[in-house]
Amino acid sequence: MIDWIVAQRIAEFVAGSTDGQAPDADLAALAIESEARVTAYTGLHPARPLPEPEGIGRREWVASNIQSMRALLDPVLQRAGKSLGPLRPAAEIAMGFVLSAEVGVVLGYLAQRVLGQYELVLLDEAVEDRPPRLLFVMPNLGQAVQTFRAEEKEFVTWVTLHEVTHAVQFAAVPWLHPHVAGLVRELLNTAELRLEAPRKLRMPTGDELRQMASALRHGDLISVVTSESERETLDRVQAVMAVIEGHAEHVMDAVAPDLLPSLPQLRAALDRRRRSQSGLSRLVARLLGLDLKLRQYEQGKYFCDQIVRERGTAALQHLFSGPEALPTLEELRDPPAWLRRTMPPSGLDAPRSQRSSA
Repeated sequence: MIDWIVAQRIAEFVAGSTDGQAPDADLAALAIESEARVTAYTGLHPARPLPEPEGIGRREWVASNIQSMRALLDPVLQRAGKSLGPLRPAAEIAMGFVLSAEVGVVLGYLAQRVLGQYELVLLDEAVEDRPPRLLFVMPNLGQAVQTFRAEEKEFVTWVTLHEVTHAVQFAAVPWLHPHVAGLVRELLNTAELRLEAPRKLRMPTGDELRQMASALRHGDLISVVTSESERETLDRVQAVMAVIEGHAEHVMDAVAPDLLPSLPQLRAALDRRRRSQSGLSRLVARLLGLDLKLRQYEQGKYFCDQIVRERGTAALQHLFSGPEALPTLEELRDPPAWLRRTMPPSGLDAPRSQRSSA
């Protein structure tokens, strides 16, 4: 249903170009240094080599993500299309235009802002011809360096620490990829059933229209296009992604002080960048659910900061001990509740405050 060529062209148009000069950084050397620091701090040791870092432009970032999305969405959309019966040709044209445009706008919008990405195809099965990639969007990095008036090597090092942490997470925790992929697959399967449902071929009721209007006023398009069961799965996806992002945010700050004299200024500048979208950009982000990413950074980092403050880095290692150790959305906002559930204190494992006063 999605015309991926059209989606890519729209994304490239929306992404545009930047005047930012690509930084002159030795990404390979920075990645090696980052991996050593991340593994030493987190206790996570990759079971396989990390991908080599690649410096790319916006168009290549769009192309790479188009391929990933195609591998993920095409099978679902093809199965859903077969269930439309005699309506299939007309429905595919209409839905295809909308979906192609939406994918293009979303990717183009993200291509303007993304600095780095550990790209992993989230499928249940291994994809041998689509191995993970460690990507750095060089013109965006250069633009950010200029905007922040940052020292170039410091800023690129800091971003590298974040993305390498993601690479270490997935290379060192064997259950993480299949767990996240399973949640995404569950979400796609329930969405597929919803696409097939006959109720989608009827006019919405008055109550449904009022609910949609309220959601749109609050910038919550996600609640319009998801059912209750999908939102439950989406909550689990958001929780695990908040852990993944927050862990990387915590680690990039924890291992960087001796490397980055300007760390406090860099953190303040990056946080401002994430919040300093124009009114139109902020509206687009909310309608498309992209503001979830910012909340993931904030909630996840707060959670990791708090559990390390209370129990040290052992809490970070326990966080990745198994899917059952992952926090819920409620526990992300209440780290002590997670500690009580998963790491109840004992005489040998007392809170830091108790150990320091002993």
